[in-house]
Amino acid sequence: MSSPFHRPIAGALLCAMALAVAALAACRKVDRDVPGVGPSPVKTKGGVEMVRVPGGWFAMGSDREDAIDEPAHRVYVSPFAIDKYEVTQEEYERVTGVNPSRHKGATNPVEQIRWADAAKYCNARSRAEGLQPAYDPKTWQCDFEADGYRLPTEAEWEYAARAGTGGDRYFGDDPSKLSRHAWFKENSTRGPQPVGQREPNPWGLYDVYGNVWEWCHDFYAEDYYRQSPERDPRGPQTGENRVVRGGCWDSRPDMCRSAYRNYENPGYTDVCFGKDVHGFVGFRCVKQMASELE
Repeated sequence: MSSPFHRPIAGALLCAMALAVAALAACRKVDRDVPGVGPSPVKTKGGVEMVRVPGGWFAMGSDREDAIDEPAHRVYVSPFAIDKYEVTQEEYERVTGVNPSRHKGATNPVEQIRWADAAKYCNARSRAEGLQPAYDPKTWQCDFEADGYRLPTEAEWEYAARAGTGGDRYFGDDPSKLSRHAWFKENSTRGPQPVGQREPNPWGLYDVYGNVWEWCHDFYAEDYYRQSPERDPRGPQTGENRVVRGGCWDSRPDMCRSAYRNYENPGYTDVCFGKDVHGFVGFRCVKQMASELE
């Protein structure tokens, strides 16, 4: 015979579980600054397509037991604009006059890029448009108040990659669908592909996963999430390695996730040395915005 107290207690437990699930769902949902105002496209003076992203709160990281450096935590990101595509070889050469890529192709993403090369491009692109460069070329310190271009913080990159979604990837947790959205180990065995050929994420960004790894501004630290600020985290003050995100054409599906963190020594230039990611690293730029509707 069942206890007369069994059903009320079970009901209370079910209610508590439902509240917990609802709380997690609320955390995973992006809480934007301006309801109804979503990302919108814009073209820069130099002709580069960007997407203006509203600021908001989101759940950064994941709860995967096999990923000790990406614990889920709530983060606020201020509004910014981000390149719609990874910087192409054609665009990089237009601004810098050189193309260091191994896998040549005008519309392929630029690769074989050191972190400082990406920062120099950001400064050059800023100067070409009459904007204030964000990076000090002597120290590589970033002025986040400058109106010029810079590399995305880890938080900005993941916020833009998720595009208001939760889970492993913006299209869901099923890796079998990845080939529609990314060039990775199972469908691109010879190198990077021209940008924009796979399906974009809900905010219109292409090649978020795969093709080439993307440099972020942040130094890498395995335990950074446990001490990072809640609003606009920018990574540790110092470090030996910089963060790269998104995976590349030679990455396993598990690496092509919104929360997956990797890192690389910012000075390596030879694919034969360093970690497995180097040689396949490119980037995209961001630009801070003064308001949601700038």
